[in-house]
Amino acid sequence: ELLLFYAVPRRDTNETAHRLLKEFGTLQGVFSAPMEELQKIEGVGESAAAFLSLLPAVGRRAQLDCAKGKVLNSVEKVGSFFLQLLGGERREVLYQVCLDAKGKLLCSCRLASGTVSMAPVSVREVVENALRCDASRVILGHNHPSGVALPSEEDRQITLQIQQALATMDITLVDHIVVADGDFVSMAASGMLL
Repeated sequence: ELLLFYAVPRRDTNETAHRLLKEFGTLQGVFSAPMEELQKIEGVGESAAAFLSLLPAVGRRAQLDCAKGKVLNSVEKVGSFFLQLLGGERREVLYQVCLDAKGKLLCSCRLASGTVSMAPVSVREVVENALRCDASRVILGHNHPSGVALPSEEDRQITLQIQQALATMDITLVDHIVVADGDFVSMAASGMLL
């Protein structure tokens, strides 16, 4: 209700808040709903729908900013990081995390956003980001909105291409994490990396 108050000034937003929760079930459901669906709810215009849709992205950005300097030196820490970062995404999204030699997070960036089943990736962009951050190690992470965290054959192939390209620059691809439905799979722990 309070969030809607800022998006819809000079109006009682109590009923609109209740309609949104009734329609989408939870606050997470509201935040992950497409703008078009939000606008179908009485009292939610284009600006309120845009505001509600942007909140999760702002939260993820703040999380990335707070994570700088965090040490990601175990499969559990990396998996937990990507579970938080990618939770609630409705489309496949790919992130790159650049680390120093001790596993301290130097920078991270969203590489690609795709459809519900695919996010295109540029091997060159991954290498350029790593060089720009002066990284010695890189971790990739993406989600499977389908709900199955198992890496696809395409995931494996592009990961191996990225691993080989980074190796030419003396940068190690530590892992590629696949997230789905509160679970994650580490490609390194599963023996899928060279």
